[in-house]
Amino acid sequence: MASLVVEGAVLLGRQTKNQLPRILGAVYISKRNVSIEPASMKRGTGGRSSFSGIVATVFGASGFVGRYVCNRLGKIGSQVIIPYRADPYEVERLRLVGDLGQVLFFPFNLKDEESIATAMKYSNVVVNLIGREWETKNFNFTDVHVEGAQRIARIARESGVEKLVHFSSLNASPTPQHIYSKAGSKFLRSKYEGELAVREEFPGAIIFRPADIYGSEDTFLRYYANFWRRARSTSIPLWKKGEATIKQPVFVGDVAEGVIQAIKNPDAVGKTFEIVGPEQYYLSDLVDYFYRVMRFRKMKRTRISPLFLRTTNIKHI
Repeated sequence: MASLVVEGAVLLGRQTKNQLPRILGAVYISKRNVSIEPASMKRGTGGRSSFSGIVATVFGASGFVGRYVCNRLGKIGSQVIIPYRADPYEVERLRLVGDLGQVLFFPFNLKDEESIATAMKYSNVVVNLIGREWETKNFNFTDVHVEGAQRIARIARESGVEKLVHFSSLNASPTPQHIYSKAGSKFLRSKYEGELAVREEFPGAIIFRPADIYGSEDTFLRYYANFWRRARSTSIPLWKKGEATIKQPVFVGDVAEGVIQAIKNPDAVGKTFEIVGPEQYYLSDLVDYFYRVMRFRKMKRTRISPLFLRTTNIKHI
């Protein structure tokens, strides 16, 4: 954007026409007005009708965590751009998270660089929540967690985006622990490779490694609740009956609030955060508690057998 720089000054007050001094000169320079701290441009009292200084593009907004992140952004008066690739009615309900005209939608494809660049053209913040727990013929783990994340990070840097928040996973590692398969978790390995790719393209990226996230419509609590409804069984198979697995679940609202604080805090740039809850639990205790609350008192935990692994053909867990 061109801005006018005036070399000189004009004295204001009661003066005659002949007493006004001349402007010494003026020159136009090309300059993009950006702020290192988006919150410094905020206007209003801080509610949804204010402007927080944040113009955020949220990839993966239709997912479980994405809905809460968009809600928190809209609540503080941010403008939110939501790229989507599915039915537009799946994301249309997110229009209500912000004030009138502050939530915009744009169709995109993760493999189409032009649509990605257009979605973040006017944004100073990008949040990448795209991820999947299983592979498909169109998108495998590498396509989504590595190449897709790298593509978003590179285009964000080229577009002049100030803050990039990338979601990885707790326990992401180049050599995941061998549990079900000898090669370890392909999911966790791809998440780690995605972190490296994002760091290479956008060194100042803020990386979140969340633990199991619980909340309304989650895939953590509901998985165990729906197991009984689907199978109508009195037993649930768990690795070593869940007695060797430790969970530290975190509430989805706290994760969304953490994203907002990371965006506002200049000290968060370039750091990796492991997002966990305040307490640790054995999975066996959690499952027993779930079914006790749901009054499924006959539900029992059983060990996962080699027959189970062979019949399910698990390759990437």
